[in-house]
Amino acid sequence: MAPAGDRAGYWGPPTSTLDWCEENYVVSYYIAEFWNTVSNLIFILPPIYGAIQSYRDGLEKRYIIAYLCVTAVGLGSWCFHMTLKYEMQLLDELPMIYSCCMFVYCLYECFKYKTTTNYPLLFLLVAYSIGVTIVYLNWKQPVFHQVMYGTLVAVLVLRSVYIVLWVYPWLRGLGYTSLTVFLLGFFLWNVDNIFCDKLRGLRERLPPLVSVLTQFHAWWHILTGLGSYLHILFSLYSRTLYLKYRPKVKKKTKATFYIKPVMSI
Repeated sequence: MAPAGDRAGYWGPPTSTLDWCEENYVVSYYIAEFWNTVSNLIFILPPIYGAIQSYRDGLEKRYIIAYLCVTAVGLGSWCFHMTLKYEMQLLDELPMIYSCCMFVYCLYECFKYKTTTNYPLLFLLVAYSIGVTIVYLNWKQPVFHQVMYGTLVAVLVLRSVYIVLWVYPWLRGLGYTSLTVFLLGFFLWNVDNIFCDKLRGLRERLPPLVSVLTQFHAWWHILTGLGSYLHILFSLYSRTLYLKYRPKVKKKTKATFYIKPVMSI
């Protein structure tokens, strides 16, 4: 991780347990990590649209909540990277756990009747969220959070692979695209952490508009935001197929897709 406080800024010295590779307060006096902050727009705007469209189409509330959970992660991450304050770091990291638990519930409940609720699974995920929260508030170790988050992602990957291999093979494109985009973001996240000093040196030698492309943590936001959005589409597609709709993925804009369910006759 980068050393804290590259330049003095509006929010004062960082108090977070993490300070990423982007140079602090270089672009704006009011935003600690400018590119890591604004890249969170992909976590905020498309999921809001997805939630609104899901509500209009009368889809199940769990998917509306899933979209809004992604938006909550984006807002928390925006505040964290803008301020580098510990309280804002929690507002970023803990919603990541909660949103992943929501994804797990949606994906593992794809093949159930519409009026049923899996209370044991719901209890397990709530207990997991509470347990991680309590431990993390008392043991401020980022690796713990990363392992707990990674565990949930692994559960989602296993379930997704099961669906595309044995249930709906024609969803491989959407499922694998979501996974590939997310893994690419994770790869760039690691590059940003491991080679931070070299990346900073490279930025000093590149023109400003080109050096922005080396902000790999911002790319992590963009790719994981897109991967999360596509994952909800994948989960929603699987669900509407089970409910005997004839779902279609429609492209509303260049960057926004949504599920349009049509009842089978």
